[in-house]
Amino acid sequence: MAPGLAGFIASGDDTQAWDDAVSRVLESLGAEFTVIGENGRRSGSGTESTARRLTWFDTFDWRLYRGDLTLEFAAARRGGELRLTARDTAADVIAAQQLTGFQPSRPHALADLPDGPVTARIAGLVAPRTLLPVLTVTVETTAYRLLNEDDKTVARLVIEQPFIPGDEPSPLAPRLTVTEVRGYQAEARRASRLAGGVRGMAPAGEPAMAAALRAGGRSPADYSNKIDADITAGMPAPLAAAAILLRLLDTVDANVAGVLADTDIEFLHDLRVSVRRTRSALKLFGDALVGRHGLTAEELAVFAAEFKWVGDLTTPVRDLDVHLLDFEQTVAAVAAAKPDDLEPFRVFLEQRRRREFRALTRGLRSPRYTGLMQDWRVRLTAIQRGQVNGKTVSGVRSGSPGRAAAGTAGSLAAERTRVAFKKVSKRGAAITPDSPAESLHDLRKRCKELRYVLEFFAPLHDKAAAKQVVGELKRLQDCLGEFQDTAVQIGEIRAQAAAMLAAHEAPAETLLAMGEVTAGLAARQQAARADFERRFSAFADVEGQRRMALLLSGLAGQGQK
Repeated sequence: MAPGLAGFIASGDDTQAWDDAVSRVLESLGAEFTVIGENGRRSGSGTESTARRLTWFDTFDWRLYRGDLTLEFAAARRGGELRLTARDTAADVIAAQQLTGFQPSRPHALADLPDGPVTARIAGLVAPRTLLPVLTVTVETTAYRLLNEDDKTVARLVIEQPFIPGDEPSPLAPRLTVTEVRGYQAEARRASRLAGGVRGMAPAGEPAMAAALRAGGRSPADYSNKIDADITAGMPAPLAAAAILLRLLDTVDANVAGVLADTDIEFLHDLRVSVRRTRSALKLFGDALVGRHGLTAEELAVFAAEFKWVGDLTTPVRDLDVHLLDFEQTVAAVAAAKPDDLEPFRVFLEQRRRREFRALTRGLRSPRYTGLMQDWRVRLTAIQRGQVNGKTVSGVRSGSPGRAAAGTAGSLAAERTRVAFKKVSKRGAAITPDSPAESLHDLRKRCKELRYVLEFFAPLHDKAAAKQVVGELKRLQDCLGEFQDTAVQIGEIRAQAAAMLAAHEAPAETLLAMGEVTAGLAARQQAARADFERRFSAFADVEGQRRMALLLSGLAGQGQK
């Protein structure tokens, strides 16, 4: 909707109250300015309204909204205009570009958008995600110009009545906005103060998009892949474990439709991350679910094995997605070969992805997958309901793996974080320049487990202490990730070269170019290996031990309350 200095809504609920308030605003402004309609007529003398359809776009994970931006497409008779504005303020349009043939009802990859100021502004923030239509509204707009003594337009007053279209359009709260004209900011601010002082007007407490979404039963930023389970240090450990795992399950479920539609590659990435986190959670504190009203050790092992199957199911497509996502960068890095030499390699990757994607969709639609997700939710929810209904979920079955189910979330977090940190410290300290690559790969997995357990119990941590620990851990993980990822890519390129040879799809120049790519990857891997000792020392030296001890002492203290 119209950007401006201030937005106002009616303090009353009925249409008559709004109409009366608007009349008072026009009267108040008329005492300071000459008020005319956009059509040149004086206010109250047949000012015409216009209707237009407006569609808001964002990525599935709300990258624009979280970046304090709003992207809207205003349909016109021939095409329309894509506008980028500030999210919560009434600032002027940041960027705009005209489009023809744009279909606002469907998703749009960045590649679908023509070059222009909006595309350029959002590309770095959105990629590699697809823009999705979030909500469409029809807006009836009446606009007025405010003139000074010289008959210069110094501000505009825009009155908007939005509707959610349908067989029976649903009206939303009307909105009145004062917009600036360049060079006359002071006059616009004065007009805004006058409008806001009128009886029956109240400041709009939220952006237009947020208000429209709320009316439709949604809210901005209603999806995130972050682990933000509602846990406290004193709650029983099984209840906290179930809450964390249910949050992860929600993320998996939220992404399945996007994966099956192949909307963009981040749906699969988020699904895989949540599956990997689930597997780590079962390993780190799955025994907290084993109790009189929880799982048996055998059931826990079955669920762990099934989530491994899901992880394995999704791996081939994700690996190919990474190759194709970085393909332009790969092409740019070759020096001896020509970029066109790698084109058969790209075609081969795309063909293989299509095959692997078909296998992935079969797996995600299979009774095995749907049954796993349903059973897992039922079991986790049963643990929570047992607590809510006054039945204890603490107490361990005879012969169960441990006593975690009898403790609190705080004590569980402190114990499992301490164990995970010791594993990282011990295994990292044992690595020497002569250690095999597998030792760094194993350390990377231990670092992931530590990172996950810190994320799982983030609500229980002191934020400042956790930030220091996670910051150094992330830098160590980045180093280990570069080492492992390049190793995997080298192995995959060699395997794909062999497959291309077997299929007679590998021209000599393509194989030579692929060899140059692997040489570049090998150089990056060696650089990461050389940087490892410095990164590990920064994380696990005396100061690193002190940081972790401080974090753990806070957890232990909470767990005893």
